[in-house]
Amino acid sequence: MLDRLATTERLGVTEAAELLGVSEATVRRDFAELAKRQLVARNHGGVVATSVAYELPYRYRSSKGDDGRSRVAAAAAQLVQPGQVVGLNGGTTTTATSRAITSREDLVDGGGVTIVTNALNIAAEAVLRPHVQCVSLGGVARPESYEVTGPLAALVLNQLWLDVAIVGVNGLTAKEGATCRHEDEAAIIRTMIDRSQQVICVTTGEKLGRRTFASICAADGINQLVTTTDADPDEVDALRALGVVVHLV
Repeated sequence: MLDRLATTERLGVTEAAELLGVSEATVRRDFAELAKRQLVARNHGGVVATSVAYELPYRYRSSKGDDGRSRVAAAAAQLVQPGQVVGLNGGTTTTATSRAITSREDLVDGGGVTIVTNALNIAAEAVLRPHVQCVSLGGVARPESYEVTGPLAALVLNQLWLDVAIVGVNGLTAKEGATCRHEDEAAIIRTMIDRSQQVICVTTGEKLGRRTFASICAADGINQLVTTTDADPDEVDALRALGVVVHLV
């Protein structure tokens, strides 16, 4: 349905039933589910693509699988409160987390949320949600991560206060802290952390116990960690001993 909708922009019940070889009742239930996910808008006799339709098939498939990243994203999204200002750096896990936050139904009528990000792809999606205020930082864009870095990004961040920073990392150990591959990205994440009241690290378990090139912050600078159950239990215990609240999903 989403593949067709992404190209035709509208789809009727009868057309969808014939296309898929299912009953119209099945189509109506699926339309209702897609509308609930804010991926389509209902109209008389069918659905129409919303303003996020340019990426519907990818968005839908990436949200369906029960992989570690989607579990981390879903759990981290639930730690965000309505009305909060949330900072997000770039990366696959933070992108999934942003999608999980902005698709929460309770935020639509519950005061919304403000997203502050240096990731162009996160901003491009978040800005399309009417209940989300999106602040996109300026700077020099890195093609592989869609992140902007440099003095312009830091200048804007230093004028803002965040309630929570949700940061993705390439490595995390109790001894060496959170790290990433590029110093310019690390500098922006550090600034985001400095401007936040709370820091939530999101990463899959295989990155625990790993150290990469650039230091972001010490492990005790992280308030909460959301990671997968395959994380090294000794590393999890060491992080907890430092006062980090660890959520295993």
